[in-house]
Amino acid sequence: MTRTELEDTLASWIAHAAYEGRASANRSLCVGFCAPQGAGKTTLCAKLERLLASRGLRAASVSIDDVYLTRDEQLALAARHAGNRYLAVRGYPGTHDIELGLRVLSQLADLDQGRSCAVPRYDKGAHGGAGDRAPHEAWTEVHGPVDVVLFEGWMLAFEPAAEPFLPPDDSFATCNELLAAYAPWRARVDRWVVIEGDEVEHMVEWRVGAERERRARDGRGMSDEEATAYVERFLPAYRVWGPRLVERLSVPAAHVVIDARRSPLTLTFRDERGRAGSSGP
Repeated sequence: MTRTELEDTLASWIAHAAYEGRASANRSLCVGFCAPQGAGKTTLCAKLERLLASRGLRAASVSIDDVYLTRDEQLALAARHAGNRYLAVRGYPGTHDIELGLRVLSQLADLDQGRSCAVPRYDKGAHGGAGDRAPHEAWTEVHGPVDVVLFEGWMLAFEPAAEPFLPPDDSFATCNELLAAYAPWRARVDRWVVIEGDEVEHMVEWRVGAERERRARDGRGMSDEEATAYVERFLPAYRVWGPRLVERLSVPAAHVVIDARRSPLTLTFRDERGRAGSSGP
């Protein structure tokens, strides 16, 4: 399967669900994308927006990255959890403004003709790559109506693990507890697209490459060493929260496995009970 074939198949699957849902729900379809850092979530959502438009549907994208805490809020969080390496920088559960994300999702879901919604943006290059929420004038104005909301994030579908499955690390246990607060985000999702690498470690290379592109484009961002140190913090999360993820989802899902080049290896559709092969387009 090529990337183009994957994109077309996902667009058809989403469009079918959106048109089918119009008869039973008076709000837009929310599709959640859960994939590792650097796997291409944002690029995929941008392409799907265009493909859905060609199918007569208006789509808008929201990333959990864009509702990170502000820089000052992140510093305060790190101070409250001094010594917790996972909360020292943005990324892990606890470093997002959950209420802001919910407000944006709710506004987009109910956006009528003639109304608009400002979607936040986050400047990852600010403060030498530490990042900060962009000023309001830099946010994206989305005009209604919206048929499909594409909601993406690396840990969006993850749920807290039971204590026996946690590493012997109090800092990680704190993040596991904070992950429970993200349940309202997960509850908004009507369909999932879960993308996994055939090797977890691919994400290190992907993120380093993304930061190189950011430096070339914007003239700022993390160095290779900083990006490597940053992304390696997330490996325990994938190993604890990631296994058998698709099988635990309670709504239909598309499961994609990609290789080191981010080329699709397999695509499987699953129903709301995690069973393969019953929810394709």
